[in-house]
Amino acid sequence: MPEPGRWPGGGQGALRSLRVVEVTGPSMVPTLYHGDLLLVQYGARVRAGDVVILRHPFQQDLLVVKRATERRAGGWWVRGDNTFAGGDSTDYGTVPEELVLAVVRARYRPPARGQTSVAAVLGWAASAVRPVRSASSRLRAR
Repeated sequence: MPEPGRWPGGGQGALRSLRVVEVTGPSMVPTLYHGDLLLVQYGARVRAGDVVILRHPFQQDLLVVKRATERRAGGWWVRGDNTFAGGDSTDYGTVPEELVLAVVRARYRPPARGQTSVAAVLGWAASAVRPVRSASSRLRAR
């Protein structure tokens, strides 16, 4: 994923900060599933509860998607929505602000293979594109 300011043709307008990325892995289930496509906004203000794209603190060539649960000294505490998947701040601590790159704005879930019945197609169409909302105010970092 290119970073803001490194877009072909230059410019840093609001539309230039939007990108589409694909989810791989189970760490954000049930909010996001493997294969979901995300509309992300680089350089957006992060608020507690936002789903964000960040550079892994120990492998900075690896981009990950997590929920920013709480701002702490030294950066953001991030968690995966799937508590069994791991790979979040419980493993590596707070994430420095400069490693938090983008905020997820919307999710597109492609249709499942073999989804041919009218009911299945209508069910998919009703939930295929959704904004990714902040978590409940009850969400707290552990």
